[in-house]
Amino acid sequence: MRKKIVAGNWKMNTLPQEGEVLIKEIVESFNTEGVELIVAPPFTHLDGVGKVLKGSDVKMSSQTIAKENFGAYTGEVAAEMVKAFGAEYAIIGHSERRAYYGETNEILNKKTEKALSVGLSPIFCVGENLEERESGSYFDVIKQQIEEGLFNFSETDFSKFILAYEPVWAIGTGKTASPEQAQEIHAFIRSLIEEKYNKNVAESVSILYGGSCKPSNAKELFMQNDIDGGLIGGAALNASDFIAISKSF
Repeated sequence: MRKKIVAGNWKMNTLPQEGEVLIKEIVESFNTEGVELIVAPPFTHLDGVGKVLKGSDVKMSSQTIAKENFGAYTGEVAAEMVKAFGAEYAIIGHSERRAYYGETNEILNKKTEKALSVGLSPIFCVGENLEERESGSYFDVIKQQIEEGLFNFSETDFSKFILAYEPVWAIGTGKTASPEQAQEIHAFIRSLIEEKYNKNVAESVSILYGGSCKPSNAKELFMQNDIDGGLIGGAALNASDFIAISKSF
């Protein structure tokens, strides 16, 4: 039975006090059985949010981690630092990290390794941009992202992953992949995992949809066979919207 998961990526939004107000609202409102709820606040909020989440059913993730353990890497945050604040997950390979900060599949592979080494579960993101979608090369792009980013890990390690499909052309644009488009890619990702490992591994990995998912379209997306939840952006900054999405299964 694959986990149903709704993860909220706050990106570079809210000040620490605002984040604490938001997370308190989320914790007080969350009562959806059978769904794992995850929040990914900015690094500056991990301490405050982590304290609010202690003893609750809501989990915490970082938005990224460094590809190194410790050392002279100004501005970077190590996986072990994130774990110390109570994070259980790390988002790796978000399209904004790939596009704005030049994170390659090789870099993301190293970050995934660092996450696993300290006991963080990676939420590994893949997805194509508009040019790749329109040219029809999106299957090749996603295959390369997964093969180079993840396929050197063991079956045991892979079972700890959450994957997220983000059509880059749908993030922050208000556009959304149709349920059929999203399902096609999710099924393709699952087939790649089965081909590399086996059917049991493929059927146990949760694959989330991330691309302008909101209360109005979450139910139709989550009804698809291979969509196990959402990686939510803007709607995660509103407690009632975020909770509504968690009730959309």
